Order: sequence, then C-alpha cells, then structure tokens
Amino acid sequence: MKKITISGSPFIVGQRLGEFGRAAWHQKLTHIALWQTVTAMKDTAQTQAMRALVQQQFPLIWQELEGMAAGLQAPVDEVFAWNCRGDLVRSTSDGCTTVAGVSAQGEAVIAHNEDGFPQLRDDCALVSITPTEGMAFTSFAYPGSLCGHTFSVNAKGIVNTVNNIRALHRPAGMPRQILARAALNAATLDEAIAILTTTPRAGAFHHTLGQSGDSRLFSVEATGSGCSVRLLEGVFAHANHLIHDPLNQVQQVITDSSGSRQTRLADWLTTQTALDAESAWGILSDQHDVALPIYRLSPQDPDEENTLATAVFVLSAQQVQWQVFTLDRQNAVLQGTED
Repeated sequence: MKKITISGSPFIVGQRLGEFGRAAWHQKLTHIALWQTVTAMKDTAQTQAMRALVQQQFPLIWQELEGMAAGLQAPVDEVFAWNCRGDLVRSTSDGCTTVAGVSAQGEAVIAHNEDGFPQLRDDCALVSITPTEGMAFTSFAYPGSLCGHTFSVNAKGIVNTVNNIRALHRPAGMPRQILARAALNAATLDEAIAILTTTPRAGAFHHTLGQSGDSRLFSVEATGSGCSVRLLEGVFAHANHLIHDPLNQVQQVITDSSGSRQTRLADWLTTQTALDAESAWGILSDQHDVALPIYRLSPQDPDEENTLATAVFVLSAQQVQWQVFTLDRQNAVLQGTED
C-alpha cells in the first residue's frame, strides 16, 4: 500500500490527492457502473442543493474538492457527485466491519476492515495530511474521494472508523462524506459527534469513535432520519447496517454479506469479555463462513467488495498506536504512533 505525505492549503491538499488517484479515476473508476450512475446525477436538483450546502457551510472542504478535481483532471461536478454517491443511491460497494472494546490492561482498541471495490486494491493509500487550515490527520484514502469515511486518526488522537449504511430514506441535507471529512478537524470526541450528527444530513454512516486520553468509546449511527449515539460498554462489533434500537424503524438494505458478518460477530461476542489487538485482528481475519466471511477476498463477492485493508488502533492515555494489514495477515504493511 502506498504511503503519501501531503501539506499545504485545502486546494493543494485536494490537488495532491487528485494526482495520486488520477490513473485509477480514468482507467478504472469511470468504467464502474456505480460511477456512471452517480455522475449522471451531477446536475440534478438534489446534487445542486448539496453542493450549495457544502459551499456555504464547509468552504474549505469545497476548496479541497476543487483541488481534487484539478489533480484528477476531471470536472468538479463529477468529482462532487462521486463524493455524494451514498447520498444519491441507496447501495454502494463499501461494506466494512468494526470491533471495539477495552483490553485487560485498560487500553481501548478499535479495529476495522475496509471493504471496497477489489479492482482498487493497488490504487488506495494511507495518507498523512497537514493542512494549513484544519487538523492534521492520517487516513486511508480511495482515489477520487475525500478522506474521513474509511479509517483515520487525527492529531488530537481521535480515531474514527466508518461503516457504510444503505438507508432507503436519504433526504435533502449535508452529504455524509462531507460530514466525515469535517469530523477530522474535531479536537474532542464530543465535537466529532456533534459534527457527525449535524442535521439536516442526507446519507447514512456508522462511526466508531475513541480518543487517546479519554476512556470513552462511542458507536454513532447517523442517518437522514435520525441519529443514535451509544456509549460502549464491553466488547462491541458492527457490520454495515443499523443495529441500534432507537433506529430500528429506519428502512435499510441489509445485504447477505452484512447480515452474515453481523451474525458471526454476535456469536463471537458471547465469548469476549475484553478486547486486545490480537483478538481484534483475529476476528477481522475470520473466514468461518466460507461463502460470506468477515475477511473478504472472493472474486464472486455478492456485494462486489473485498477487504482492502485492516486497521488496528490501540488507544492509551498518551498516544494511539496503529497498524495496517493487507494481504499479508501476519505482518503489518504500515504502522505508526500519534502522540
């Protein structure tokens, strides 16, 4: 996996991200049916209304999108529509699985499988960004997409891992990837949660949040129909569909894979009283269900998704230690510390 370091203005940050993703955008993404469906909606009233909201409320993120379009050598309206894909259509090919808990030593652990288009396996990167305006952060990045909607840790030690939610009702409001990017600028967990539960919002996401020096872990299900914030106790696990009781009336698509992964996680949870990095890595490498496993590699995956990376974050009072695994499940391809 590529490791990229970027610094500069919001436009320059976006431009550098666009340059890294340019080849994949033109050679791969534009041939994907989802890209064609979403970008065909670039001039709709819904997309234009979201664009106006972003320009008004998050002008620096809009500058980042303009820079990304320049780096990609692509029209900004197509780039913006792609970054609104989960707001424009009900089902996108980015599943993901997250587990979280506290170890016997009292360290918080958040671990995440990033599941996405398998054809992009060699086109993603871990990026460390220091913008001239806003918080520095490290995040998994897809070509042509803003950071923040995958897994990340910022300079204040906030870890945020994100699972796709396929909500049927996606009202007029702020795009979910814009809110996820904005949350990277948070200095505290409470600030991050406030950003992610901003209304009105369009598409839905699940976020697992923790911060070094703060003993709390949160699960946040944020949808256009309402939000649920749960302070976690014990070990927690989440595939990519809504599971919080307050949102049980929200209509959603639960794919066979998402349902199977949550069932496997539920069985696993019955044996877990604490969570360390090794056990988190173990369940995220699980292929107990041959057809619909947690760790996904099949070319015939029914959701057109494979696990592209696994991130394991260990949060202590002073720092966040992280490791990223790809196809080599025994050796981290990247690792680091956020003090």
